[in-house]
Amino acid sequence: MQPDFFVHPDIAKAQTISTEVYLSENVFAAAKEKIFAPSWQFACDTDQVLNAGAAYPFTFVENYLQEPLVITCDKQDKLHCLSNVCTHRGNILVDKPCQLHHLQCRYHGRRFNLDGAFTFMPEFNEVENFPSGSDDLHSLPLFQWGKWLFTSLQHDASPEPYFREMIDRLSWLPLDEFKFRPDLSRDYTVEANWALYCENYLEGFHIPFVHAGLNAVIDYGTYTTELFRYSNLQLGLAKDDELAFDLPPSSPDYGKRVGGYYFWIFPNMMFNFYPWGLSINIVRPVTISRTVVSFLTYVWDETKLEQGAGSNLFRVEMEDEEVVQAVQRGIRSRFYTHGRYSVTREQGTHHFHRLLAEAFK
Repeated sequence: MQPDFFVHPDIAKAQTISTEVYLSENVFAAAKEKIFAPSWQFACDTDQVLNAGAAYPFTFVENYLQEPLVITCDKQDKLHCLSNVCTHRGNILVDKPCQLHHLQCRYHGRRFNLDGAFTFMPEFNEVENFPSGSDDLHSLPLFQWGKWLFTSLQHDASPEPYFREMIDRLSWLPLDEFKFRPDLSRDYTVEANWALYCENYLEGFHIPFVHAGLNAVIDYGTYTTELFRYSNLQLGLAKDDELAFDLPPSSPDYGKRVGGYYFWIFPNMMFNFYPWGLSINIVRPVTISRTVVSFLTYVWDETKLEQGAGSNLFRVEMEDEEVVQAVQRGIRSRFYTHGRYSVTREQGTHHFHRLLAEAFK
């Protein structure tokens, strides 16, 4: 039986969400459909499907939902997100990035246009009521911001309540100048529940205690959190002698010494903007107590790498992993079920817990 989750809307009165979120196998399984399937997830960037005929396969929440999908670019240069599973016998259609004239299953030869429409199947002349709409590849919504592509398994999902505030806040950034750097990108395996990793990200309360290096460049006293429907922003202002954005007058933060924009998109994506560029962090559950976090690095100004709040991300990650893994061990205690929130410092974690409780109603 699924636990009854409740988090009081008043942070001053609220207790943290039940530890069953991190410990119950039933909750972990239920989150697949209640939280992740309707969410927006990162697919790839447009550099990977740049030309007509390009096909880029990926897995929607790899190792958890395991939904095989493919991004295609048709002859009119229109992008599509499609099921990567043949509608005949379920074979995977595209197993690596490639250039194609059409999608053809190597198992029995079924063929589809690059928009997913069924076109041909050998030895099927005698089959009645064929083809039908179910023989086309399932099409999914595709949202593009800058060069980044996102999709959802929910057909009518709207990206607006997830991305709008981030898009508006950073509309001045020349996103087309951001270049992916695989040499600066990597995956981390964290021995903790995915939600523990996210809630650690969502508060700056721990910065003075866990991140000495980051605390030396960020003005902790001015660190703020802004809450939106399915996202939030932590704004880190740089100390006077540390690197900050050169903000244009069109920015709503003009006049502030912003060292980092930390946007979180429910349930598991972080967009960390620094003067040198962007680190996209994707949090993927593997088991109830194991998580893989992908750091995808996009550089805008290489001369500013390893400076300010965005320097030495590896060290910051190791510090976060150490404390999050300790919490994973601690929440198993029979003496711990709930905590309380700092009203001034843990608004983001409270917001996250409220969204989790809402999803599990």
